[in-house]
Amino acid sequence: MNIWTKPPAAYDLFESMSKGNEWMGATAKAFWSNPVFAQNPTGVPKMMAAWGEVVERAYSRVQMEPDWGLDSTIISDREYVVELETVADKPFGRLVRFHVKRNEKQKRKILVIAPMSGHHATLIRKTVKSLLPHSDIYVTEWKNARDLPVSEGKFDVEDYTKYLMDFMKVMGPDTNVIAICQPAPLALAATALLAEEKSEAQPKTLTLIGGPIDPAAAATEVTKFSDKTSIAELEKALIFSVGANHAGVGRQVYPGAMQLQAFMGMKWKTHMDAHRKQILDVAQGKAGEHNHHNTFYDEYLAVMDMTAEFYLSTVQRIFKDREIAQGTFSVDGKAVDLGKITKTAVATIEGGRDDIAAPGQCSAALALLTGLKPEQKLNHLEEKAGHYGIFSGSSWRENIRPVVLKFIDSHA
Repeated sequence: MNIWTKPPAAYDLFESMSKGNEWMGATAKAFWSNPVFAQNPTGVPKMMAAWGEVVERAYSRVQMEPDWGLDSTIISDREYVVELETVADKPFGRLVRFHVKRNEKQKRKILVIAPMSGHHATLIRKTVKSLLPHSDIYVTEWKNARDLPVSEGKFDVEDYTKYLMDFMKVMGPDTNVIAICQPAPLALAATALLAEEKSEAQPKTLTLIGGPIDPAAAATEVTKFSDKTSIAELEKALIFSVGANHAGVGRQVYPGAMQLQAFMGMKWKTHMDAHRKQILDVAQGKAGEHNHHNTFYDEYLAVMDMTAEFYLSTVQRIFKDREIAQGTFSVDGKAVDLGKITKTAVATIEGGRDDIAAPGQCSAALALLTGLKPEQKLNHLEEKAGHYGIFSGSSWRENIRPVVLKFIDSHA
């Protein structure tokens, strides 16, 4: 245990503050919604009640795991039931399948690797929904570190890579992999290790979306932060011991709430303006239960903890030491050689307005894949898309998804 370890009470205090704000919002909503204020000509009661409603909703989402809500899909104007099945279950993550209940075999088998960067896998709900027609979809669901007893042991970038290998082996031949953001470099490593093993589980295609293959290729606030901040400083400021209210009590974690604060801090004014507008809309009766604000923030604010060793090893090995880009990454002492990849076609997707993994960071992978022919490589730059837009939203649906599916089909 390092000298900067915080007691579980520090974690509990942070969570208590969140619960306190949720209670404060609920109280304001209940008090100012009282009919006694209905004739008040100033509009203050409506504004205060609206403020309470927005605050309560926001803080109640922080510790909530959202539901996938994908119970059906439309194929050729017909609706089919979708069942969520657990295919493989491991201590720190599971492999789930979105099984479309129809007789015809789906056209493609796709593994979507969800990022483990503070949000639940449901952050890619719209990505999965858009791929379900004509595709057999599997997704990695990473578990909240606060719920995992210390007895389960560690989980770092090497363990993550081995999990990806295991999941690919479970799925078997003819699998197409899509790795979104954080897992992109580790998905490359897992594919290279499978190639060296000459495993039948080597994916047909690997699509890397906005991932930090070489963080030094293009500077962002994320890379600048990792460059100027030492691991000791990160450990001191950001690593907490899970509190007694959870099964993982005592486990060292990087709380999801800290990551959320970092993400929101990059565009603080945008988020504050969005919430001010929502308060006004609620006060004026314009905000529906499922309007854009609620739909986005119900997901965006729902966060999960990462193990401390995963967070710190990601910063050190992927960002600071650039082990993937430098060819020095290893798993259990075994060097990872990206040149071993010869059968898996690789595509990289980047957003021109991506301020987390700027253009150049992800496409750097293609130069490292010396075992692939030019026709086995593809790079697509979506000029007007930001980080979120390259895997969700209109840019993804209308422009990027067709490119990805065409790439998959061309190598089938």
